[in-house]
Amino acid sequence: MTVLPAVACHVTASGTRVYTIPLRAFPHFQANAFLVVQGEPAAPSAVALVDMGSAQPDSLDDLHAGLAHIREASGEAWSWDTLNRLIVTHPHPDHVGGLPAVRALTPAPVAAHTWAVSALEQPEARGAAWQRQVEGHLRWAGIPAGSSYAARLRRRAQTLMLPSPVVVQTPLQDGDVLDGLFQVIHTPGHDGAQVCLRVDDVLLSADHLLPHNSPPLMPERFQRGAGLQHYLASLDCIEALAGVEVALGGHGGPMRDWRGRIRELRARYQDKLAAVQAAAQQPITIHDLLPLLYPNLRAAQAILLLDQTAALAESLGQAGGLKETQRADGAALFQT
Repeated sequence: MTVLPAVACHVTASGTRVYTIPLRAFPHFQANAFLVVQGEPAAPSAVALVDMGSAQPDSLDDLHAGLAHIREASGEAWSWDTLNRLIVTHPHPDHVGGLPAVRALTPAPVAAHTWAVSALEQPEARGAAWQRQVEGHLRWAGIPAGSSYAARLRRRAQTLMLPSPVVVQTPLQDGDVLDGLFQVIHTPGHDGAQVCLRVDDVLLSADHLLPHNSPPLMPERFQRGAGLQHYLASLDCIEALAGVEVALGGHGGPMRDWRGRIRELRARYQDKLAAVQAAAQQPITIHDLLPLLYPNLRAAQAILLLDQTAALAESLGQAGGLKETQRADGAALFQT
């Protein structure tokens, strides 16, 4: 059985408590939810739940156990009836899949970026749109129609972000101050609808800034606001924040040296871009770039790295580092 880290608490400069609740979102894959509490523990003036994990039973069990621990061990008098707010940082199943189950327990209104509203309120329609687009994506990336990659991407297109629709009462935009507590920072790249949330000197950095991994990226042509160019620009926005002492990501532990982490990520992507340019001396598809960049590729990584390779090539094409042409069958060809 996976042993989760303990629930942790960060107290902001104004005394607001930010509790990190680790969850078993999927087998061998953890994510974080956050309970943010303002005011006296015995009578909080505001309580918000940020992200809810997946719809998997283990994830929901961990969420309930973590929330109960906060009430019993820390004396925070929160309840489902008095919860003020549910906030979605981005509509991915490891962060939002549990939202319908949570929404059934509380009248708290839901907030998410305005671009995420359709995904949350109409998950089946969004899934149908992905299914309509997937064949074009396969063709552009040069992925053989009968390959295992094509089969896996088709299955992914059929996966809903959450199991049932949930109404969003508060669409968010960059610069909003939600409930007088959360500064909203739109950080597209990993997902076009992703937001980070600043609470005093604590930054809830979602999957934009993680302590150990670079977040999975897909090309902008697949999703509005996705892609490396958006991701790097969003890093610039975060780096410009003054007075942030710690960043808490959607996975992993706290980041005290979060600016150092940004520098590491920029350097990592520069290395990845250079590797793509070196591999594309002759016209080549995304599908054929993948084994050159990752000769020891494991099956579990394949689809995410295929997405990332497409995002890197697209970014270089946008910046003039690669020339993109088209093969007779519609596949994009990239060359340094």
